[in-house]
Amino acid sequence: MLKRLLRSVWFCPEPYLPLLAAALLMAPSSFALASTAASTIARPSPMQYPQSSKEVREAAPEMTPQIAQLGVQIDPLDSPHPIPWNWVLTTHTEVSTKAGSGVRYYRSPSLVSPDGQYAAYSRIKMEVQPDLFRSRVTSVMFLENLRTGDLRTISASSPLADNPFVSNEEADMPGIIAILIPVSWSKEGDRILARQFEGLFSTSDASDYAVVWDRKQNRTTTIAPNRNDYSNAILLGWSRTNPDQVLFRAGELGEENWPLWAVDLDGQTLAAIEDQPLVFGQTITHSWAGPQAHY
Repeated sequence: MLKRLLRSVWFCPEPYLPLLAAALLMAPSSFALASTAASTIARPSPMQYPQSSKEVREAAPEMTPQIAQLGVQIDPLDSPHPIPWNWVLTTHTEVSTKAGSGVRYYRSPSLVSPDGQYAAYSRIKMEVQPDLFRSRVTSVMFLENLRTGDLRTISASSPLADNPFVSNEEADMPGIIAILIPVSWSKEGDRILARQFEGLFSTSDASDYAVVWDRKQNRTTTIAPNRNDYSNAILLGWSRTNPDQVLFRAGELGEENWPLWAVDLDGQTLAAIEDQPLVFGQTITHSWAGPQAHY
């Protein structure tokens, strides 16, 4: 079903962390961290965004494992751009314990473009079932024009993506995780790079795809390393060497050193030698009005 996602434990470069990750998926209540408040999709107030943003951050190229500690945002792939995994685990624990099943929403922080014209954020939806492996997590990413207030949605075309324009029976299966979050704008603010994390609950099936929206061409492209020798890929950011390429680390479970790959928008994949990932834009955590949570 899923290409490259056929292994028995989550990726982890250290031998003790696969056991930890498996425990996180099978018994989330034991490791659940403080819950991040779920939120509605109330439109953010443009007045609360900065007029311009030129923040440049260098994404961490090394995949250093993190132990679940209070206040640490864990991620199934130990990504430098974590999905709200704490919220997923604690939400399942709370809902399944009190109500058995239900639907909850989470809204990500906004990522403002360097020119201050656009903000990107995601609404994540969790359909909770008593069994974690039957629950579902899907998402929608929004782009807001801060001058006009216009909204548009961005969707991936990866194997488990919930794309309204593409019929995909696999995206309707129980147990899927398909989370799209903004990672970086381009330096000029004319493209946005997003992380599409896909996986299955209670399995090691997990990998990243890169989703790029080009403002000038009004085109969305989904890419991943065009290789057959890896089980998991981790999106890092834009290439410092070539701004038109996206950097991934990809490898086999159990291997200590994962190669660095540069992927262009046509999917051409090359080994990245002495390259570094970059991300641009400013993250605004509390930029929207209205209630922060809705159940």
